[in-house]
Amino acid sequence: MQEKVTDRDNALFEAGIKLGALYHQFTGSPVNLNTVSSLEKAIQESISVQPYVEIISVKIDRDMLKSKLSSEFGYSELQGPMLKVKITVKYGSAKVNVGMEYDSELNYPLMRIEEIEELSV
Repeated sequence: MQEKVTDRDNALFEAGIKLGALYHQFTGSPVNLNTVSSLEKAIQESISVQPYVEIISVKIDRDMLKSKLSSEFGYSELQGPMLKVKITVKYGSAKVNVGMEYDSELNYPLMRIEEIEELSV
């Protein structure tokens, strides 16, 4: 039995693609305390132009960044655990909120679905 693909399915798929693209595109970027705000903004602006993105928020953990700064060169590479991301994707009659944040128990930047909303069309 074949089921119809719904707007909800597509919204969740699109949201997952956005998180994965963001993670793999930007981790490894050089960053220091003087450039962290501009990197957050660049990530937000880059992902926000992709289809179906309504809202995006990117925060880089400054304390974690400080702990990783090279004493010789004064910068670090952006690492997944430093990222806290929230994205809202709207596709047709569905709106989903997803996020990525470091989970200390798993020692991993975990991506997750936070909320699914069916909209009246």
